[in-house]
Amino acid sequence: MVRTPSTMMDLGTKAPDFTLPDVNGRLHSLADFTGKRALLVMFICNHCPYVKHVETVLGKACAGYQEKGAGVVGICSNDVESHPDDAVTHLQEQISRCGFTFPYLIDETQATAKAYRAACTPDFFLFDDARRLFYRGQMDASRPGNGIPVTGEDLTRAVAALLAGNPAPVEQRPSLGCNIKWKQGNEPDYFKA
Repeated sequence: MVRTPSTMMDLGTKAPDFTLPDVNGRLHSLADFTGKRALLVMFICNHCPYVKHVETVLGKACAGYQEKGAGVVGICSNDVESHPDDAVTHLQEQISRCGFTFPYLIDETQATAKAYRAACTPDFFLFDDARRLFYRGQMDASRPGNGIPVTGEDLTRAVAALLAGNPAPVEQRPSLGCNIKWKQGNEPDYFKA
């Protein structure tokens, strides 16, 4: 496990398109979320202790965002050969365990992770209705072992601001987690820097 911060993509960046299968093989794309006032794109996985630390609260929070009209999608980009706990059957177990109500997609080529400049799990990207980046960074300040409760407050505050038509939070702190498990030779230049 390599503790890795998110890259903090520039605010206002247009959401890169994607077409990826979910854990049941059904294809999803950015266009599926047309009409949603907000779209949360999350790079998560099953094995990472940082994701495990927040996954139950994350599942409840995302269900709440969806009830308020936001689109939510989770993407697993990890190399399943080196990390078999992130294979589809384990992601399906995670969905059941955590009550995930959003599509959970498989980025086998890792092209979507690269397009979003994703670096870690969990890594969060919140886009407005024009699909411009409104918030990126941490869910909250809780990390495994730091004693701070998992609340999801930073991410929830950003979603609430966006849905209410308010400005983006001025303070946006990087997420921190395990590095995305890149396939050999596939590690992006931005991650090496």
